[in-house]
Formats: sequence, structure tokens, C-alpha cells
Amino acid sequence: MSDALPLLRIRNLTTHLGSRQRPVRAVAGLDLDICQGETFALLGESGCGKSMAALSVMRLLPPSGRIVDGDILFGGSSLIDLEEREMRRLRGGRMGMIFQEPMTSLNAVLTIGDQIGEAVSLRDPGSRGKVRQRVMELLRAVGIPDPERRTNEYPHQLSGGMKQRVMIAIALAGRPELLIADEPTTALDVTIQAQVLSLLKDLQRRTGMAVLLITHDLGVVSQVADRVAVMYAGQIIEMTDRQRFFDQPTHPYSQKLFHSLPGREKQGSRLDVIKGSVPPLDQEFTRCRFLERCERAGEACTERAPVWQATGTRSGVRCLLIGQAQDADGHRAHRSPAVMQSRVTEDPPLLKVNDLRVHFPIHRGLLRRVVGYVKAVDGIDLSIYKGRTLALVGESGCGKTTAGKAILQLVKPTSGSALFGGHDLVKLRAAKLRRQRADLQIIFQDPVASMNPRMLVGDIVAEGLRAQMGEGKGAVLRERVLALLNQVGLPGDAVDRYPHEFSGGQRQRICIARALAVDPGFIVCDEPTSALDVSVQAQILNLLKDLQDQQGLSYLFITHNISVVSYLAHEVAVMYLGRIVEYGTVDEVLGAPRHPYTRALLSAVPTIDARDRREVIKLEGDMPSPANPPAGCHFHPRCPHAFERCLSHYPEPVKLSATRTVSCFVVEAERETRLQ
Repeated sequence: MSDALPLLRIRNLTTHLGSRQRPVRAVAGLDLDICQGETFALLGESGCGKSMAALSVMRLLPPSGRIVDGDILFGGSSLIDLEEREMRRLRGGRMGMIFQEPMTSLNAVLTIGDQIGEAVSLRDPGSRGKVRQRVMELLRAVGIPDPERRTNEYPHQLSGGMKQRVMIAIALAGRPELLIADEPTTALDVTIQAQVLSLLKDLQRRTGMAVLLITHDLGVVSQVADRVAVMYAGQIIEMTDRQRFFDQPTHPYSQKLFHSLPGREKQGSRLDVIKGSVPPLDQEFTRCRFLERCERAGEACTERAPVWQATGTRSGVRCLLIGQAQDADGHRAHRSPAVMQSRVTEDPPLLKVNDLRVHFPIHRGLLRRVVGYVKAVDGIDLSIYKGRTLALVGESGCGKTTAGKAILQLVKPTSGSALFGGHDLVKLRAAKLRRQRADLQIIFQDPVASMNPRMLVGDIVAEGLRAQMGEGKGAVLRERVLALLNQVGLPGDAVDRYPHEFSGGQRQRICIARALAVDPGFIVCDEPTSALDVSVQAQILNLLKDLQDQQGLSYLFITHNISVVSYLAHEVAVMYLGRIVEYGTVDEVLGAPRHPYTRALLSAVPTIDARDRREVIKLEGDMPSPANPPAGCHFHPRCPHAFERCLSHYPEPVKLSATRTVSCFVVEAERETRLQ
């Protein structure tokens, strides 16, 4: 690929946002080449300019954005000089783009078939008169089953993975030579993520298109990229081929990204973090942009800005420290593994959930008759001990979040019990439950949606204190709020600012401060790090671990990030279609998974070892609807090991050890064979 002429060539691209007097320099002198058939990964944390670079290429900048310098050559022609009418023909045709959030990119009032058909009609002249046939072809190409039925469905009827596939189908409608994928797998389950990445690679092999992949996920980069560029504060600071990048990253920022990754080998120890945040881009830089966050910075770094230094063919780095001694082991200098201790205490669990069910009625007709139920949670048992973390994992739609809300009585359970502190939360009356809520808190997945944008941060954090502790206004309350903000690593002036003035990681810290305000003993953490950058994720995980060590907090950690589970959790419960299929300690479940679903889930987790070519167990189809679960074992339509009994009976939990159970007839048969 290195000998091929670049399909896309960017030279000195400079993009500004905002006023001309003090512009935000979102992209500052970007240079890169992408060849036909190549996957080029643009890596970096939020605010570094990745998406602005992609929008500059597509000429889709916001109204305040403008390209002030440089050139973008596509197929040898400059895009800078093209009129908007010509760019419209190019967008969606020879150049396609997959946006980060499919739900906001799809039209909620048009069917999937209509939206793909519109793209086909506009961008694929060869399909005139055969639009529906081409739509079916695209749906099959992106792996959507039963396309004849799906074409008449609306976006809200599809899962997150399905919506992302529809976005890919729309992007492919014009048969693009270049596909720009902006965080195409962010917040997707690992199984769906594996399907999307496999789909992109397969399409690339068949069509020869080039892919510009924008992401902050090192595992995704390791699996699909040919070349990697790391972007920081509007500039590319390192560029090289994938293998070299993962073997020995050169720039101090790149090295810190690897150190920040959670994993089993770091259990019991703190993750390295990159202190501070990306500097404001509304300034002229006369020194290294990474200076304030770099632990190796020297005097030279304060005196001048580093220039680009070539380190090989199409490779280079922007750093004044290159050539100085570094860690011999690079990013692989991990701490010694620390093993999570199995539970040995004889104390009763802090929270014990028995046969918890949440069934939502399905109403039809003018009289709103109940014609069925969505069995979101269908009989789960959990035990969480003081000072420990139970991770609840599974695909989207399996019932994880509903289970967490049902335990806290934010969703009313249909049946079952949740014993906490000697009280059954399910049976408590409203007044007693209100008093109990000080012990039970939740950190929601989306901090923006969970905070009132019109309230000051100080009032948001103090809200629980007023409601539960009876503390009113005054200096004492303000001091308490300031102490909470300090505890989660936020400055004191945050108390008089609004949520929109903070970064994603800082907003999540505000939510944690709000949850801690009433001194809880148990917190439900609902995907608190799912959309955060690696460095910010490390800060939040360190904070949660510190709070647990200092205050003895217990967590129900709902996530699909297996690396986070392996680092933070003590026990793991794997959930599928409303039921728990495997339960045990982290070492038991992640070290030697027994249920076929758990094995498939773990095989799909991307690894940063680019040489790891383990086989991904591909699950056929999607998770069945909880409104109409399959007879017998719910997993049998997708299970490669299912036999006749699985089709008619649901397996009871098989106890494999004092701490481990698995609900699977295959595991049960293996156990009986060993006992004979």
C-alpha cells in the first residue's frame, strides 16, 4: 500500500472555529495520506480535532467553521476549490461518512427503506428503476437479517447495532472510494462492535475502498488499522504503521494512553492517568502543546514548539524528547498482576436480590387491552457484599439497566425481592423508601441528560442534601458541596458554573459527587465510562476504586466493557434476555468462561495486541425480543452447541463451585460426565 498513489492527500490543513479575532484553532497544519484499500486510524481524546478534520474533508463544517489554509486533494483534485454544488455530488457518492450517533443522524419519521432508497436514488445513477432491489442488496451486504421486513421498520424499532448498520448502508449507497467512519463503534456492545468491524473489513476487501477511522478505542485500532496517527490539540503528534505503534509507541502522550488502559494485570493497583486536559485551542502555541501534562518535559519543551521529525517512510513524531532514554519495555511495563480475592467473609450480603422480575404490559386497541408482556427482567438472583463490586454484563436490550433501576425501585418490579439492610425494598411504602434512598444511589450513563442544564453545579450536588439531610442554604451547605467537589477532583469554582461548561469526564465527576452527597452504602453505576476517552476513563475508575477503599462502598457496575470489568469488579453476572446465564468471581468467569454466550462475548473483546488473532465466535442474528422469547433456553437460536433439550426446557443453574453457577444443559452434561 505504501507504493500506491494516495487517494486522499491532506497538506497543512488549518481549520478555525468562532470569531476571527480569537479563533479556536481546531485543526492546525494537518498532513496525512490515505491510499486506496487502506484503513487509516485517527486516534485521540475528545477535543483534539479528529472530527473537525473529517468534517473539513467533507466540507461539512458548522456555520462558524472555516478552512483558512492548506489543501485537500481527493483523487488528484482539490476539494478546497470546488463549488458547493460539486461537493454535494461528491458527498454520499465517491466519499461516504458514518456519523458517530446513528439515532440523531437517521430521520425518525421515515422508514429504513425510504432513507436508504433516497441515498440510492441520489447517489447511484446505475440503480434507477431498481432502487428497491439495490436497497435489499445493501441491507444484505451490511448483515441485516430479513431485509424485506426491516425495510418497512423505523429507526426506533432497531437496536443500536442495527441502526449503525443502516448508517453504513446509506454511506455505501453511492459506492464510495473513501469511507469516513467517525467513532462507528462507540457505546456498542462488544459482540455488535465485532460484527460492525468485521463488516467494514469485508466490504473493504470486496470494494477496495479506503477507510478513515476516527476513534479513541485502542482495541479497535489494533484490530482493523493499517496505519495510525495520534492527534493532540489540533496536530498529529505521531504517525506510523499499526504494528510499530503497538510494539513501541514513541510520543509520551501515546505511551500514557497505553498505561491508562484497565485490565486484569492491573487489578488492585491504580491506573496511570494523564493529568489535566487538552489545552484551549484559542491561543497561539509557542511551546509544546503537551507540556503541562507531560511527566518528561524539559526546559527545551518550554522554549519552542516541536517540529515534525520523520522516523521512517510515512512515519514521524512531533516531540523534542525523541532519542532520550525511555522505558525499555515501553507501554508493556505493567505492574505485577494482583489477584482479586474471592469472597471469604461470613457476613450476610449488603444486598440480596431474589427472583426479581420486571414485566412491562403491551397494550393494544382503543381499550388498551393487555395482549402480552415485555419480560425485561425475568427472574434474577444477585448478592452484593459490603465493599465489593458486582459487574452486570451483556448485550444492549438484555435488561441490565432495568435490573439496576428495579433494585432501586426507580422501576416498579413485577415480583421478587431486594433485601437491603434488613428491609425488602420492593415492599417498602413510599415514606420509608424515601428515607432509605440515602443509602441507595445511581450514576447514570449520560451525565448530560441526568443533570438540569439550568441549575448550577453547586445546586445539583446539594439537591440530595436538602432532600435527604434537611440541610438548607448557607455557608455550611456550601462548604459540604465544596468538599464533595474536591473529593472527586473538581475545582472549587465549579460550584458556580453550569454543566455545559465542563468536559465529559468532569460532568461524570459531578454526577459522582451528587451520588456521594448523601453518604450512600450502595451505588448502581450504569455504564459510567462507556463514551469516555481512555485517559478520562482511567480517572473515573481510579476515583471509584479509591472511594470504595476509603468508604467501603458497594457497586453494581453495569457495563459492556470487559476490560473495565476485569480491572474493577470482584464478581461478574452475565445477563442474556432478562436472565443471568453465568455468575462467579472475575477470575472464574473471565479466566475460564463456561456458558457459550459468555465465551462468545469474551472472544469479541478487541485486544491491543495486534498479533492476537484469536477466533471471534460470531453469534448468528440478534437477541430475540423480550416480548416473545424463544421456548426452552433463550440462547438456543444463536448457540452453536444447542441440542434437542435446549429447544424445550430452560436450564436450571448448575453450581460449579461455592461462588459460581452456570445455566446451560451442555455444562450440566459435562459436569455429570465428570462425576460418573
